[in-house]
Amino acid sequence: MTDTSAPTPIDADSAEDVFEQKAVRLAKRERLIAEREDAAGGAYPVALPITDTIPDLRARFGDLEAGAETGVTAAVAGRVVFSRNTGKLCFASLQSGGGSRIQAMVSLANVGDESLAAWKELVDLGDHVFITGEVISSRRGELSIMVTDWRIASKAILPLPNVYGELSEETRMRSRFLDLIVRDQARETVVARAKVNQSLRQTFASHAFIEVETPMLQVQHGGAAARPFVTHANAFDADLYLRIAPELFLKRAVVGGIDRVFEINRNFRNEGADSTHSPEFAMLEAYQAYSDYNGIADLTQELIQNAAVAVAGSTEVTWADGTVYDLGGEWDRLSMYDSLSDAAGRGITPETPLDELFALAEAEGVEVPEKLATHGKLVEELWEHFVKSRLTRPTFVMDFPLDTSPLVREHRTIPGVVEKWDLYVRGFELATGYSELVDPVIQRERFVEQAKLAARGDDEAMRVDEEFLRALEHGMPPTGGMGMGIDRLLMAITGLGIRETILFPLVK
Repeated sequence: MTDTSAPTPIDADSAEDVFEQKAVRLAKRERLIAEREDAAGGAYPVALPITDTIPDLRARFGDLEAGAETGVTAAVAGRVVFSRNTGKLCFASLQSGGGSRIQAMVSLANVGDESLAAWKELVDLGDHVFITGEVISSRRGELSIMVTDWRIASKAILPLPNVYGELSEETRMRSRFLDLIVRDQARETVVARAKVNQSLRQTFASHAFIEVETPMLQVQHGGAAARPFVTHANAFDADLYLRIAPELFLKRAVVGGIDRVFEINRNFRNEGADSTHSPEFAMLEAYQAYSDYNGIADLTQELIQNAAVAVAGSTEVTWADGTVYDLGGEWDRLSMYDSLSDAAGRGITPETPLDELFALAEAEGVEVPEKLATHGKLVEELWEHFVKSRLTRPTFVMDFPLDTSPLVREHRTIPGVVEKWDLYVRGFELATGYSELVDPVIQRERFVEQAKLAARGDDEAMRVDEEFLRALEHGMPPTGGMGMGIDRLLMAITGLGIRETILFPLVK
């Protein structure tokens, strides 16, 4: 049994059909092993004498005229994604890991009866195949290798999905390896993510930042308002938390004299999952001594714009749906309280009474549980209701309520407000930045207030972290800090959803 055309999508294959194809392919595997007992042969050879790659050959010979011969012999390997067998000549498309393809032409005149028959009997779609032969252009102008020798490089036991069709979202998420084989976009997103991380590191290096790694298992969760995952360490007979943020450890590094520090690593938050949230996600956090939230906003804009150029070649990016979005220029900065007041048609300040905010929220259908409601939470919920959807350009939303930002310095001129911004791009929060709170006495007071919220049932509230306070008591310089989701940065540049930007997303 030999596949002669692209199969139906694996999503649509019946279990019985897959079982039958697997049985046939297993029999071919047994034959390959029996006929080639040497280490270089069989169904899964250890090494192959490869001299070229498919992308390199396309770069060198992609402009050959139809029917041209080069006299150049190449030895390459790739996955069979198309196969058409005729009497004395077989055609196959071999695909590299990056998606480049080259045609293999296996003819009776060049390989002989036995080899041609073996090709027809043993090679299936999805197999990795090694071929040797002259690089030519077919009569139809297809870059090809006229095969003189071939062997199986790795026998595929299960059939491929249709490489010319669409996988369901369920299959793309659960079987990303199939998605990478079939879809150019899936492979391009992996490359884009690598370019983003490389660009971020280069920008930080240009500003003399040092990259570090901080613990993911922590004895106490902190650094953000989020619900943690809890695990147990048998060696210590103690419960530990998967970190929700590296903030408190990175600040310890600043206390220790690492004035410009950043980390790109994983965070875990035991919360909901949707188009912009994932329980496990990649996070960038950075801290710069003797800076503030204005300086760190400038740095964040530079980081994102450089990353866009690294991926798209310009700060003007094109999303997956064809939308063009401009990340260039100087980004807007607007006050949370002022923009809320303008949108709501009434003055709202840090002194606005709680009952007035409740009345406005009720009138607008904004729900906030009364037992967890504070001035700051109501203001932020109302701001999202009135203002968030109006933002089109990248925008820094500045100056947040004090009670929702326990790790942030109070505003230098506006009472009841902290020097914090959230960056909104494409309708979602991409990054956040602060003038960091470095006074250990005030920080302790803020932790105590958070502990009271936790006692009232707020699962996201922080606890008093004595070790962090002890570090602050040794003196932390004025510092600007920021945090940004890497997955969301990819979303802003590519227009994709969060599960598309994560290589192997968590699925139920």
